[in-house]
Amino acid sequence: MSSPATASPPPPAQLKRIVAASLIGTTVEWYDFFLYGSAAALVFNKLFFPGSDPLVGTLLSFLTYAVGFAARPVGALVFGHYGDRLGRKKLLVVSLLLMGGATFAIGLLPTHATVGTAAPVLLTALRLVQGFALGGEWGGAVLLVSEHGDARRRGFWASWPQTGAPAGQLLATGVLSVMTAVLSDAAFVSWGWRVPFLLSGVLVVVGLWVRLSVDESPVFQAALARAEARRAEGAAVEKMPLVAVLRHHWRDVLIAMGARMAENISYYVITAFVLVYATSHTALSQQTALNAVLLASALHFAVIPAWGALSDRIGRRPVYLLGAVGVGVWAFPFFALVDSGRFGPLLLAVSVGLVFHGAMYAPQAAFFAEMFATRMRYSGASIGAQFSSVAAGAPAPLIATALLADYDSPTPIALYVIAAALLTLVAVGVARETRSRDLADMDGGAVPGGGRSADAGTAGPDGGASSAVPSGGA
Repeated sequence: MSSPATASPPPPAQLKRIVAASLIGTTVEWYDFFLYGSAAALVFNKLFFPGSDPLVGTLLSFLTYAVGFAARPVGALVFGHYGDRLGRKKLLVVSLLLMGGATFAIGLLPTHATVGTAAPVLLTALRLVQGFALGGEWGGAVLLVSEHGDARRRGFWASWPQTGAPAGQLLATGVLSVMTAVLSDAAFVSWGWRVPFLLSGVLVVVGLWVRLSVDESPVFQAALARAEARRAEGAAVEKMPLVAVLRHHWRDVLIAMGARMAENISYYVITAFVLVYATSHTALSQQTALNAVLLASALHFAVIPAWGALSDRIGRRPVYLLGAVGVGVWAFPFFALVDSGRFGPLLLAVSVGLVFHGAMYAPQAAFFAEMFATRMRYSGASIGAQFSSVAAGAPAPLIATALLADYDSPTPIALYVIAAALLTLVAVGVARETRSRDLADMDGGAVPGGGRSADAGTAGPDGGASSAVPSGGA
């Protein structure tokens, strides 16, 4: 009897429903997360941190934005642990409810003018809930697709949940763009900013309905059954996915963290910080900057599946490396185009930057999933992805804004992006290619001290040593 991983892929209709469930859920989650980032750049400095210098107020606003990233590793640990023990689907439902509830509550928050210092405290607390939920969302969403889909096209199918990021960005920026276009500045600051946050409640209901309609990952179910059988036989089985990850996959976690540096930093500079830079350092209006990000996000959405499909043909590493080189080379032209103070060059700057970003983001889902054995895959992929966000995405707008305040020049910010690109080139350069790996065949390795476990790694299907037990990791 063939294993679930080597059996025929699910029918196209079923696979598309699974992809849709992951995509809609990640779109809602990223809509909530990016909406906060855009609001932090545009209005939160006035509503929650008044009385400061405008740029200082923006810094404080971005600081609460960064707090959400600090909670993401905690979410990765908690959701990863239970996702590897209970299943992907259950935890994805919880993450969606947490994120949507926190975002809806932000839309109801009183401002500093009403409750004083309690306002930024409440804002920060809800931002922590957002970060916690997103820390668990990403790993589960991409694994649900990766473990269901056709292995030969895993890069393509797994890239669709990744399009939830630009889709969420597109939706968040689009709603804000409409609100700023139809309302006066005073009306938007007074009440208009709340509407996009309150709309999250509707989106969560839709996302929850779709997400509840899909089945649990068959690869996970098979691995869980094998682990239960081995446990019944008295064999040693890892009880803590986190411990198993650190024992068997520590090298892969470090690679994933390094791979995220350029991807995370470049994205938040291109989409969040650009709203501050374009409106404070050039004559461009908020509406113009939002429109540029809106249109570029649509292109970003379109190119991600194409990059994912290319990674199925030539490998994850070549596509990822191309993206890292691209964002590094584009750093100086990006700011030169924005400095022109015209919409066309601004749109070109953001669009090209996001195309290069997509070359990293698209294969990332399959690349990270293929690094880890099934019973520790949620933990490993989530920890590798989210722990790096504390050093990468969290401080990126904050660092960029501080550099702009200190030097009044984009040069240090461009060098910051280039340094991140170099770190990613090193991390991905030392990684093994994972494209040909069978996710189920990575189970069944030896447990140190005797016995065999469905939690440890074994030789990869390509004949090389699988990263499930990297050299030096045992």
